[in-house]
Amino acid sequence: MRPVIRWGIAVALVGAAVFWVVTIPGDVAEEEVTGLTGDAARGEGLFWAAGCANCHAAPGAEGEARLVLAGGQKFPSPFGTFLAPNISPSEQGIGGWSLRELARAMKKGVGRGGEHLFPAFPYNSYDMAEMQDVADIHAYLQTLPADATPSQPHEVGFPFNIRRSLGGWKLLFMREGWQVEGDLTEEQSRGRYLVEAMAHCGECHTPRNALGGWTGDWLAGAPSPDGKGNIPNITPGGLDWSEGDIAEYLKSGFTPEFDTAGGEMAVVVESTAKLTDEDRAAIAAYLKLVPAITN
Repeated sequence: MRPVIRWGIAVALVGAAVFWVVTIPGDVAEEEVTGLTGDAARGEGLFWAAGCANCHAAPGAEGEARLVLAGGQKFPSPFGTFLAPNISPSEQGIGGWSLRELARAMKKGVGRGGEHLFPAFPYNSYDMAEMQDVADIHAYLQTLPADATPSQPHEVGFPFNIRRSLGGWKLLFMREGWQVEGDLTEEQSRGRYLVEAMAHCGECHTPRNALGGWTGDWLAGAPSPDGKGNIPNITPGGLDWSEGDIAEYLKSGFTPEFDTAGGEMAVVVESTAKLTDEDRAAIAAYLKLVPAITN
């Protein structure tokens, strides 16, 4: 065998070994959840803030049926179609999951079997969630109706279906710290937490690059992943509503122009309507603080 071939094989093997090591799925240490007790009553509010029912309720579910988290909704994207899994407290869902397992999924993007999860699940935002809030959500999820509908596989083809490669995606694109820093008021800080972490607004409203990572234009709007239309710019450069207008929209779905929320945002408003007035006001205060981007 020629030396150049031997060197090529050696480099390839070293590269494969390095890739394997750096893409090992992350974990949540046991001590991070030790001693935490979830409060289901508090978890209910966090459940709506996090928009769990928006994705995990069955297609077309309305009213109380939105609390049956059977999954099955389809989310088309340039990488394939993702199907929301069953996260009800059943054997087909997450009924047997511990707090640590749910925290690992929400904050590290790792499934119960140790596999990388696709970032269609917004762990890139949930990673900023406080562990006590995760514990409260976990407690509330256990109170919801169990459903035996099996989760359906994602419709994602090669090479995007290679789960291990998602470890590389995380290295490139997982966030570090808050998008908006500085001396924030208590209300603005609460709004930042809700927008950036729990409500994961940036997952839809921030443009992405060819690999699906966020660009630097935080909340500046983006093409819809299904290729149909655009998601609006909600920085002050694209949204000139007052704080009161924003808070009212999140409560009723009515805009200052006497229009109503439509499409996926109408579903989001079903959840934000269940937040407290104080939390909706905090979201509005934060959105007025975000650096303006015009496009």
